[in-house]
Amino acid sequence: MPTQAEWFDAPIVPHLPLPPVHPARPLRVVGALPPAVAAAIWRGDALGSPVSSVVSSGWALLDQELPGGGWPCHSLSEILSPQPSVLEWRLLGPALRQVVAQGGQVVVVGPPKQPHLPGLLHEGLDQRQLVWIQTDTPAERLWVTEQLIKSGSAGALVAWVPQARQEQIRRLQVSAQSCPGLVFLCRPEAAQHEASAAPLRVHASYGLDWELRVQVFKRRGAVHDGRVSLPSVPGGLVSVLTPRLQYPSQFLLPRESVSHAVGSLAPRRAVPRPVTH
Repeated sequence: MPTQAEWFDAPIVPHLPLPPVHPARPLRVVGALPPAVAAAIWRGDALGSPVSSVVSSGWALLDQELPGGGWPCHSLSEILSPQPSVLEWRLLGPALRQVVAQGGQVVVVGPPKQPHLPGLLHEGLDQRQLVWIQTDTPAERLWVTEQLIKSGSAGALVAWVPQARQEQIRRLQVSAQSCPGLVFLCRPEAAQHEASAAPLRVHASYGLDWELRVQVFKRRGAVHDGRVSLPSVPGGLVSVLTPRLQYPSQFLLPRESVSHAVGSLAPRRAVPRPVTH
């Protein structure tokens, strides 16, 4: 127990007058601001507003996750997928169909696989409005892509640039800011761990029963958690696929667990066979 003397070791400090307390001013909510100021304020939990026009992706669920409600113009959009030149056409097909319907051209640069014209026709893409540019080296792909972006002549540009570096994508983004059309860069899914100057980055993968699973992992605005499932059957197959082929998961039998089975199968005995000479 402390003694009485220990309580008085410290010098006694006289009480100083406290400063006057003023009542706190009420915070002004955004709704009380002038309309012009309130409209210019962006909240962290809201999607960013596009600085230019957009083209609907053709998927209502995906448009809800894209700033402005569609693929942005005057900007780069990255499409990452596990296998090149497969999911990109299914994901971008509805938007490219709108570009063609408005008289624009779709230019593809360096696709790993030759575009399948019958399938594109079923998607509403006329071959007369499709320009396919085949390149031999990564440097040629980047050069052709940059020239097409600067010219602004394509309604939509889809370029496969799997080996593009960060500074090269930044250079393309600077050029894309003056391009009125859509610009898509197709890259492998491993690139999602790399930094990129593209304002919009989307990862597409295979889902259940012809579904596309899309994750918007970079966009202007709040972070997108989870994935969007988009029902997507390639054009022309809906009328010929049977229900079993269109919805195979509904016809899979559940696996039955056998609890009484212990151990492994007995090894097969070797059967002697006559040797022929």
